[in-house]
Amino acid sequence: MSKQTITSSDEAWDDRALGADSEFVKAVDNDMSAIIDEASGTQLISIRLQKSLIEDFKLIASLNKGIGYQTLMKQILQRFVDGEKKLAWNEFVSRKIKEQRATGNAEKPKAHRKQHIV
Repeated sequence: MSKQTITSSDEAWDDRALGADSEFVKAVDNDMSAIIDEASGTQLISIRLQKSLIEDFKLIASLNKGIGYQTLMKQILQRFVDGEKKLAWNEFVSRKIKEQRATGNAEKPKAHRKQHIV
C-alpha cells in the first residue's frame, strides 16, 4: 500500500486536503487550548474577509518566501497598531505642549537636555 503525498500549500490546507485526515486528527480539549493561548499570548478569533483580500494576502505572502498569509496579516495588523499608538502619543504630547505654552507654564528647554517625541 503506497501513501499519497500532498504538497503543502495554502490551498491544500484551505481545501482540507492537508490537516483533515481523521487518522492524524486529534481534538484539543478546551483546557489544552487555553494553555496554548496563555503560553503564546494569543487569542483565537473568527473574522470574515472578502475572498479577493485573502487572495491578495496569499499573493503577497508568496512573494515573501517562508511566510504564511495569516502570519503576514498579523504582522500588518501589528504595524498598523504600532503606528496608530505613536500617532496618538505624538498628538497627546503636542497638545500638552500647546496647553503649557498657553498658560505660561512651558519649561524652557535646557541646552543639554534633548526632547524626545516618539
